[in-house]
Amino acid sequence: MLMLAELVVTGIMIGGIYALIALGWTVIFKTSGVLNLATGEMALIGGYICLALYVAGVPFVLAVAGAVIVGAILGFGTERLVLRPMIGEPHLSVIMITVGLAFAFKGVIQLIWGADTRVFTPAVFPLTPITVGPFSISQVFLWSFILSVVLMGFLILFFQRTRRGLAMQATADDETAAMSVGVSPKRVYGWSWALAFAVVGVGGALLGNINGLNVGVAFFGLLVLPAVVMGGLNSIPGAIVGGLLIGVLQNLGDFYIGPFVPGIKDIFPFLVMMVVLLFRPYGLWGWVKIERM
Repeated sequence: MLMLAELVVTGIMIGGIYALIALGWTVIFKTSGVLNLATGEMALIGGYICLALYVAGVPFVLAVAGAVIVGAILGFGTERLVLRPMIGEPHLSVIMITVGLAFAFKGVIQLIWGADTRVFTPAVFPLTPITVGPFSISQVFLWSFILSVVLMGFLILFFQRTRRGLAMQATADDETAAMSVGVSPKRVYGWSWALAFAVVGVGGALLGNINGLNVGVAFFGLLVLPAVVMGGLNSIPGAIVGGLLIGVLQNLGDFYIGPFVPGIKDIFPFLVMMVVLLFRPYGLWGWVKIERM
């Protein structure tokens, strides 16, 4: 039981980072209906920007803030130059545009930083684990989780207390009604991409502290897709809970099933997602669309 509890606690810690990346998926889909397949590469860009600033001597917290600012600017630019001309086009066409963005981002990353793994030097977090009661927790997991929770708290306040956040929610609920009270959907789309790029960039920076950064980290963008789908593609709370759940499922699958089925760690969340969708096609907290004839 102690081992089970430790697996769950550690899974929740890493799940906080997954929740940030899942929020990047959800924010864009919720406001514009676009399934952004370049989320992993966006996280990778944020991680490399944070790494570049940190190696240059900028304190880690300020380096993360710099990655947020640069990510927001890149998000605005990407939406304005690439996605906005696609407004009104079939969703499949827009999704394929995001696939092209994923390859383009990955190419730029390799051109600037190469394909070798880069690590944060010196280490940002102490290597000595912290003992909390019967649990021994790695500090990189603990502090990454705390930073993730703080950022998620800011996001919740942003959506509930700010004009832009309320405008984004209004557009997601009913675009026509939002336009009738003066909300510009085009501006909302720009803000959603800026916010998503900034948030997943922080997730990429935190992942880079755990395993280092290389182009393979972009895979985590797809790894958190079960979190987004199970939580409900248009549910902010669902993305957060789904991210935490994926972290726990990974740990449990790797420990209990991994010795018998190698590689199950990254597959197990997708298997659980399939089972959930059989009973809840819209996810645990997704909007159920009712069509009347």
